[in-house]
Amino acid sequence: MALSADEVQEHLRGVAVGLLTPFDEESEIEYKKIKENAISLYDEGVETFLATANISEYHSLSQQERIAAAKAAVEALPTDACILAGVGGSTADARELVREYERIGVDAMMVMPPDHTYLHEEGLLEYYRKLGASTDRPLVPYVRGFDPSVDYLGKLTRIESIVGIKYALKDTVKLGAGIEAGDDDVVWVNGLAEPFAVAYWAEGAEGFSAGVSNFRPEIGLELFDALSNGNWERARELRNICLPYQNLRDEYGENNEIPGAVSVPVVKKGLELAGLHGGEVRDPIRPLSEDLEHRAEERYSKLDDDIARLME
Repeated sequence: MALSADEVQEHLRGVAVGLLTPFDEESEIEYKKIKENAISLYDEGVETFLATANISEYHSLSQQERIAAAKAAVEALPTDACILAGVGGSTADARELVREYERIGVDAMMVMPPDHTYLHEEGLLEYYRKLGASTDRPLVPYVRGFDPSVDYLGKLTRIESIVGIKYALKDTVKLGAGIEAGDDDVVWVNGLAEPFAVAYWAEGAEGFSAGVSNFRPEIGLELFDALSNGNWERARELRNICLPYQNLRDEYGENNEIPGAVSVPVVKKGLELAGLHGGEVRDPIRPLSEDLEHRAEERYSKLDDDIARLME
């Protein structure tokens, strides 16, 4: 049985870990490895999971693959875990995916950032209203890739089906203004992982998505506890040890001028180094170069040492 809207909100006040999609050398999904990763992370204390998320290579998956990947997470995890699954695209396609996610037992829908070239804020709000009307499961819009007005952010919180907002804009001031403009019964989640956790918490975010914590969940859980307890010095220290590995995700890779192109394979490398399953990536993402592989290994080694020191 799916969690209630209140229970989903309580899970959003925590660390939301993405379930990456392990592909084999033939670019086929290894669903068993999704399950094994989910169980390992749950056993480490994670209770909120983002299935078929951006970091799961959502846009490289077919509708049926999205359903199957989300189902793997639902089958693997106990009922007290919260599973949010990504939906997007046309209203018709998104509604179809929502219905299938409902059928397999997903708790909430994370509505992916709009991928249209031309956007209208009122049109986006209507899109969310139509998705909300098609399901009894709560929605969590993912705000990224466009520059919305503060008024839009406030209106977003007043759509009945929306229980949380994953905010992934590098604009701390706008986050604070959006929270101030909105209703206080919506949970704001920092969608830019550990580097922004301290600043966004100060503005009113109550949870954050994982970066390094996707493969070293103990650091995210400890950071969340520090923020919850107002221990700012420790929170900054925990954030800082994540930065070298996280900053690697912003790099371009070889023969490329688009920032962040290596983000997913860098996290997959972290999963492998932590003894979990990363697997191959699927086009249009490219695997890491030999140089980036080596640098990821060096930074993971330093991260490992820093975590051991801080957790003593």
